[in-house]
Amino acid sequence: MYELILSSTPSEVVIALLKDKQLVELHREPKNTKFAVGDVYMGRVRKVLPSLNAAFVDVGYEKDAFLHYFDLGPQVLSLNKFVKRTREGKEKTGNLLYFKSEPDIEKTGAMNEVLNPGQEVLVQVAKEPISTKGPRIGSELSIPGRYLVLVPFSERVSVSQKINNRSEKDRLKKLIKSIKPKNFGVIVRTNAQGLKVAELNKDLDDLLAKWDDISTNLKKSKVSEKVLGELSRTSAILRDVFNSTFENIYVDNEILYKEVNAYIDEKAPSKKGIVNLYKGSLPIFENFKITREIKQSFGQTVTSKSGVYLVIEHTEACHVIDVNSGNRSHAKANQEENALAVNLEAADEVARQLRLRDMGGIIVVDFIDMKKPQHRKQLYHHMKDAMKDDRAKHSLTPPSKFGLIEITRQRVRPVTKVVTTEVCPSCSGSGKVESSINVVKVIEGQASTIVKSKGLNKLRVSVHPYIESYLTKGIFSNEKKKLQKRIGAKLELLPMFENEILEYHFYDSDGQELDAN
Repeated sequence: MYELILSSTPSEVVIALLKDKQLVELHREPKNTKFAVGDVYMGRVRKVLPSLNAAFVDVGYEKDAFLHYFDLGPQVLSLNKFVKRTREGKEKTGNLLYFKSEPDIEKTGAMNEVLNPGQEVLVQVAKEPISTKGPRIGSELSIPGRYLVLVPFSERVSVSQKINNRSEKDRLKKLIKSIKPKNFGVIVRTNAQGLKVAELNKDLDDLLAKWDDISTNLKKSKVSEKVLGELSRTSAILRDVFNSTFENIYVDNEILYKEVNAYIDEKAPSKKGIVNLYKGSLPIFENFKITREIKQSFGQTVTSKSGVYLVIEHTEACHVIDVNSGNRSHAKANQEENALAVNLEAADEVARQLRLRDMGGIIVVDFIDMKKPQHRKQLYHHMKDAMKDDRAKHSLTPPSKFGLIEITRQRVRPVTKVVTTEVCPSCSGSGKVESSINVVKVIEGQASTIVKSKGLNKLRVSVHPYIESYLTKGIFSNEKKKLQKRIGAKLELLPMFENEILEYHFYDSDGQELDAN
């Protein structure tokens, strides 16, 4: 069962994907972002480097994009011909029925045989800019839909390897071959399984309409301009993961709510009622306990309820994850059985962390050593099964005799980082802060001013959970009552992990923030 929580701020949209109430993916989509994976640009070749068998292409980024020969695609000569004829006004539409394709390029060919400096090329972003590198691009265009992926200038029809049923694979391949137009290849996605021709044909028509948009924009686009933009990250996630198990989508912004509603209404009208506009007084992530889970999940050390914990280190070359048993053990089990139980539990959390942080490249996981080959085999298959829902391309090796599993995972954008440590606003890192009682005195003074000036009988205060606990729990549990008497109004404390330890804000009953000055 999946849920999607969308938090909109002036600078970005933060998207949280929950599976069975647990956070499994976190995405940040900056507003007005450029060079997202899937965007199509009109570029110009700057340099051809025979030593790398690659080229650098100007797509408008501060650093030229990198295009390797292997990313050209077999039909690049046909694409280049179409681009040139379209920009010269010789190709009027995107219909390729009468287009004469060029021969495929050699797999072992050279870049300078295909592209020349100054040549205009149509390219697609394969990897977003990461660290000091510009975008990684390719010229084998693919236009993804909900059920199909359209590949212009190809004739190949292929079906997702995740569809294991041979007869279903054959049915889908035969069906697509009967409806696809000439000079277009199609990749059938996993969620097309069991669908009828009408639904697939509708998705194909939508993709062909996008290709027509590319053709139209080609005629007037300048070099380094975007010819076709990928969907927003929100819609792309809905396209890629939305299925019948989705139960709720919560959005805290009316414009975004309408966008999501329109998408669901078009693609899955039977599920339209699952989209909800959140109007609560608490921030949406605070209300659904996502802020707390983010703080717990993005630290260097990640601990499970049973005590098993992971230590995660990031380097320039790879990511290293160390598995520790912590205080988890069973008195009746021997050391080998304990190690297996810990490793199986850790494998589930490792798979979640890879998706959550969007970790790419090489990942080395140091599991607890196990002597029995059957246990290492069991761990390997469990790890593969735990990663089956991961949409990024990945592969993993069986555990070595030292307990190491090596994972390679597709890296298309920078790793998601969340700062889980806070610099105290009072001590600036010196280690000394105002005592809680002094902070409460400051809150009391400002609350009294607000209550008297506004004539309020109820005041809401957001504080760090540490301060809330100080006022309501333990030997000081009557402090809140005393505070209410002194300021002459009822207090509602809102514990928020978003707040720094000495940060607080005042609100009225309608959720409007109040200024004590």
